[in-house]
Amino acid sequence: MATLFHYPFCPHSRFIRLVMAEMGLESALVEEKPWERRHEFLIMNPAGTLPVFLEEQGFAVPGHTVIAEYLDETRGMGLETRRLLPEQAGTRVEVRRLMDWFLTKFHEEVSGYLVTEKIYKRFISVAQGGGAPDMAAIRAARTNVRYHLKYIGFLIAKRNWLAGPELTYADLAAAAHLSCIDYLGDVPWEEDETARAWYARVKSRPSFRTLLSDRVPGMPAASHYADLDF
Repeated sequence: MATLFHYPFCPHSRFIRLVMAEMGLESALVEEKPWERRHEFLIMNPAGTLPVFLEEQGFAVPGHTVIAEYLDETRGMGLETRRLLPEQAGTRVEVRRLMDWFLTKFHEEVSGYLVTEKIYKRFISVAQGGGAPDMAAIRAARTNVRYHLKYIGFLIAKRNWLAGPELTYADLAAAAHLSCIDYLGDVPWEEDETARAWYARVKSRPSFRTLLSDRVPGMPAASHYADLDF
C-alpha cells in the first residue's frame, strides 16, 4: 500500500487527500510535522514541504502539484469520465491555471497566513518562529479572502464546476484550502451565496468526510464546519 505523508491542516496535503479519495485510492496516512525537519523525511523531500506520496515500491513523489500530475499519469486513464485532469488540452490548461491560483496565489494571500498564524504557531517553539499570532497578517488574509470568494462566485455563475462542466483538480484545490480557514471561521460565506453553494456541494461529497473529522487539539472547529447544509 502507498503512504501519504501529510499534516491534517496543511492545505496542500488536504488537496491530495481529496484527490486520492475521489480516485478511490487507499493509502496509509502518516502525520508529519514539517517544522520538525525530521531527517528521514528530508531524505524523501529535501525541500521539507508536504505532502509526499510514497509508492509501495519506495518511490517518493514530493509536492502537491507533482503528486497530482503523477496520479493523473499513473491512475487517471482508468477513471474515464471521472478523470480529474480532463483529456481536452484547453480544459487541462484551465484546470492547471485554477490549480495554480488556489495552490499558489490563494495560499500566499490567505490560507498560508491563517494556518501558520492560528494553528502552526501553537505547536512551534519561539526559536522556530512560533509564539503569538501576527494580527496584521491575519487581518490581511481576512481581507484577501473576500475577493477570492467573489472570484469563485464569478466562475460558478457561468459553469457547473470551477473549470467547466465536471469536477476537477481545480475544485479540490480550492476546497482544500478553504476547508482549513473554514475550520477557523474565517470565510465570510454570507458575502457570496454562489460560492457558498458550490462549497456545500464539494464538502457533501464522500471524499470530504475524513477532512471534516480532523480537529486541532485545544481548538474547536467553527460551529458550521462539519454541517453539510451549513
